[in-house]
Amino acid sequence: MAGFRPGPKPGRASRTGRNPASAGLLRYANPLMGTGPLTDPKDIGYAAPKSWRGAWAGLVFPGSSLPNALVQLSPITEFSTGAGYDYADSVIYGFAHTNKGHWNLCHLPILPVSGEVPGAGEAAGDGYHSRFSHATESASPGYYGVTLADYQVDVKLTSTLRCGFHQYHYRRPAGRQIVFKLAKSNERVTNWQLEKAGDAAVQGFQETGQQTVYFYAMLSENLQDLDVRGPGTKDGLAVLRLRDGGRKPVELRVGLSFVSVANAKQNLAQEVGSRSFEQVRQQAAQTWESLLSKVEVKGGTAKQKEMFYSCLYRSFLWPALRSDTNGEYRDVKNNVVKASFNYYTIPSLWDTYRNKDVLMSMLAPQVTTDVIKSLEDIGDKTGFIPTFFHGDHAASFIAAAYQRGITDFDVRDVYRLLLRNANVEGGTRPHIAEYIQKGYVPTTEVTNPEVETKGSAGVSKTLEYAYDDYAVAQLAKALNDTANYRVLMARSKNYRNVFDPGTKFMRGRLADGTWVQHFNPEYPYYEYMYREANAWQVSFFAPHDMPGLVALYGGAQPFEAKLDSLFTVPWNKSYIARNVSGFIGQYCHGNQPDHETPFSYYFVGKPEKSQRRLDEIMAKFYGMGPSGYGYSGMDDAGEMSAWYVFSAAGLYPLSAADARYLVTAPVFDEVRWQVDRGKVLKVRKPTAGRNLSAIKVNGVNNAGYFVPYALFRSGGEIEIITN
Repeated sequence: MAGFRPGPKPGRASRTGRNPASAGLLRYANPLMGTGPLTDPKDIGYAAPKSWRGAWAGLVFPGSSLPNALVQLSPITEFSTGAGYDYADSVIYGFAHTNKGHWNLCHLPILPVSGEVPGAGEAAGDGYHSRFSHATESASPGYYGVTLADYQVDVKLTSTLRCGFHQYHYRRPAGRQIVFKLAKSNERVTNWQLEKAGDAAVQGFQETGQQTVYFYAMLSENLQDLDVRGPGTKDGLAVLRLRDGGRKPVELRVGLSFVSVANAKQNLAQEVGSRSFEQVRQQAAQTWESLLSKVEVKGGTAKQKEMFYSCLYRSFLWPALRSDTNGEYRDVKNNVVKASFNYYTIPSLWDTYRNKDVLMSMLAPQVTTDVIKSLEDIGDKTGFIPTFFHGDHAASFIAAAYQRGITDFDVRDVYRLLLRNANVEGGTRPHIAEYIQKGYVPTTEVTNPEVETKGSAGVSKTLEYAYDDYAVAQLAKALNDTANYRVLMARSKNYRNVFDPGTKFMRGRLADGTWVQHFNPEYPYYEYMYREANAWQVSFFAPHDMPGLVALYGGAQPFEAKLDSLFTVPWNKSYIARNVSGFIGQYCHGNQPDHETPFSYYFVGKPEKSQRRLDEIMAKFYGMGPSGYGYSGMDDAGEMSAWYVFSAAGLYPLSAADARYLVTAPVFDEVRWQVDRGKVLKVRKPTAGRNLSAIKVNGVNNAGYFVPYALFRSGGEIEIITN
């Protein structure tokens, strides 16, 4: 097997065999990046409780996927975890066909076994598992391989958009079996079925409380026997037995669908058909090479290139496709619908609106168009454009995409729905009536709040709704709706209503207008006052109005002093919240709420102070731990990765609702972007320093620190002068 082989030097690519990743940019993209756990308190920021396996670091999967694919085929080392895989583990329980990294999915786990299987009668097939060594593990975009040591089976996996392709080399020709663990996934399985569909095919489904996945699977040789144990039960499984003596690799082609078995079969026929494993693998590699080559870098260290392309790869795995080759999908009402666009899952908007969704709109405009149409489809059937987890950040995603030239959707209808989000109670924005009436979302006082104290997350909601109002206002402006533009722009200043001038923090405010009395700005909460943050981590969030935020603090000097304190006031190691980790002072890179903050020094004329923090974050919080594969926190569907891509490339979408980028010093000498009809935007840093001193656009000095998205469309050159 070839690809990335973990070992003493993580990330070094093997150049052996016919590995498609041994040339081109794929040699830098390492799907294992982000899989390494963090257990050292120096990395986490506190000593994790013994009941934890460590902090949430990365939580990504290393398996095979195409960009934004339905099938994401990856090893499972532990169910009911973020992505089902942890680099510290040494046992594989199966290879599941869907993934994300948020404790869900991991549907249809399959494991090839051979010989006598100790404990095979255990519940839901838990007795079927195998030890493995990272020395035999290999991963590259669109491919994963490993040897199951206990069964002496070499496993190779590749995939198409809707299909998984397994290749098993059984070193022991006796007792060859394939176990379908249909009672297992990262979701609670409520029913399942598997049956023969011919001499060398099986079909069935796996039903969870959230969705049903259908499959049709074809083997490269006939079945000898099918043993279905406890069909539909939580302890059941199915075992496919093959005849003894086979020497050729066994191939298993699996088509998936969220609509029907018939569609799964059709997906398999159209996407795989009679193509060989190597042909499918080569096509996957070519697909990724084409995407990654839209951003080419020169200079930088080997680690920086590996991190850059690993992060770029990681940024294009979610949202995931949900419609079939015939155009059918199950909509939000669970009805089967046929459409002319590809239907996708809801993006992880609370996390990814900041950067990853912007990156998607730049490099995958057709996917972005279809994602917006998918959101509109949900909105037309529920009355509201959906969000993910918190805030209303589809507003930012859609407004930004529209300004970047993605207009092939019914913008008037989408705008109508976003206005409903912004004004109608009972939809996407909880407490919107209070927010409109008072200008903020109130907090209910709790005398002795804890990390998990329930609440409205009123401060975070106010800050986010104000930003979302700004985003909808940009769409109103583009559509010449002056009345709503004025109202929403006025509301976009509501972030000021939770700023306490006495403490210089964003602080919980009661319904009567007074401040929450029991206030500790260093203590983190999951939803009391703040969403997964403390006061320090949200108090610099107004990316749409940074000059106004600076003025709230009393001007440039006090704002700069407060920023300095953010990065120097030490984290109290007795304050433990599992998804709040990776600190520089109070700044937390392990979660999203303050990811814009390191750029804030620009707004007091000190870009060099921002650059020092950016360089520190990129060097310290990516590729962490003994494995070299750790992140400081969850990748959250690509947000952590996209932050690195933009920061390393020297252009960051600080206010993602605006079609402009803040210029920083890239880690590379040159970055070439090709995002629109063959036009190339070259970003050059000819000097070695890290302190920004001048920006030239097509040879002309740039006024200010921002450059417009229009440069990507027209092509040209940005020269970044540093000292």
